[in-house]
Amino acid sequence: MKRISIANPVFNGNEKKYLDECIDTGWVSANGRFINEFEKKFAEFCGTKYAISCSNGTVTLHLLMLALGIRPGDEVIMPDLTYIATANAVRYCGGKPVFIDSRKDTFNMDPAKIEEKINVHTKAIMPVHLYGLPCDMDPILEIAARHGLPVIEDAAEAHGAEYKGRKVGSFGLAGSFSFFGNKIITSGEGGMIVTDDEVFYQRMKLLKGQAVSPEKKYWHIDVGYNYRMTNMQAAVGLGQLENVEWHIGQRKRVADLYKKFLGDYTDYVLMQAEPEDCKHVYWMNNVILQDKVTKNRDQVMQQMEECNIEMRPLFYPMHIMPPYYDTNVECPVAEKLAARGISLPSHALLTEENVRYICECLIRIITGE
Repeated sequence: MKRISIANPVFNGNEKKYLDECIDTGWVSANGRFINEFEKKFAEFCGTKYAISCSNGTVTLHLLMLALGIRPGDEVIMPDLTYIATANAVRYCGGKPVFIDSRKDTFNMDPAKIEEKINVHTKAIMPVHLYGLPCDMDPILEIAARHGLPVIEDAAEAHGAEYKGRKVGSFGLAGSFSFFGNKIITSGEGGMIVTDDEVFYQRMKLLKGQAVSPEKKYWHIDVGYNYRMTNMQAAVGLGQLENVEWHIGQRKRVADLYKKFLGDYTDYVLMQAEPEDCKHVYWMNNVILQDKVTKNRDQVMQQMEECNIEMRPLFYPMHIMPPYYDTNVECPVAEKLAARGISLPSHALLTEENVRYICECLIRIITGE
């Protein structure tokens, strides 16, 4: 079979038409109609008042930390099991990421572990909606409110995911999204912040554009950053957003196929749970190898590669990687998930035949059948 990739973007809307307009009109950089329209439509999609576009998902997180005023000595609570950008954004400001263990069923940050980490240095809580599944937001918000802490949602992987009927990104002070090429919708590179707080919005808008004065051109009133999205990125993003329900629907279709073909093998693999009050958007479908599998994760992945199937490991826990290595951090669930977790191909172009082949290869490798 032809190689099956882990991710593959799909451009089946107005993306090319909008890009042609950018080129034809010369509006290719940080100004143009698509930027404003993309921001407006994305805020509407998330159910928030404001959206601010950025050049990529990582800088949205940095911008959020800057707007919060994170400084050396400040602490931000986040999951141990996440992509490193979540932690890096805090470190860029001199702050300290504080890592929380995962729930073994959802892989998300365990709210029961948060309060013990709060102290006088804590400035924010940053849950991550991992792989497209919303965190359990009610207890997180309750703890944050009790301690007077803002909640910043890292929703980089969770476009359109819902918790109790409400879209992620709209619960905390602000939410952050990524439009990297492997995400549910993409602009190649790009990111977006959503918020209902006008003061916070205006602060981020100022900082992302070199802090140039709104009243006086080329007069800069603070140390700013060039974190702007281009009109060309926004053109692609808008074309994708117009079809976002199709993209989400295809992810759900693929996830249902994995559940169908792997459902009888729960002694060997478990998938990320989807609580009844959550809408999972399945950025990535993942399996956790169970004790009955005698091969280790890397052996399984290598044999899947030999079947022409691209795989990837789950994210590594932050506390075991060199920039954040800390032997005092105890996150055993995150460590086990990472050591035994594999992400499967999950993009919209996968056919039923593709998914069946992936599952047949995986079952043969892990069971020896």
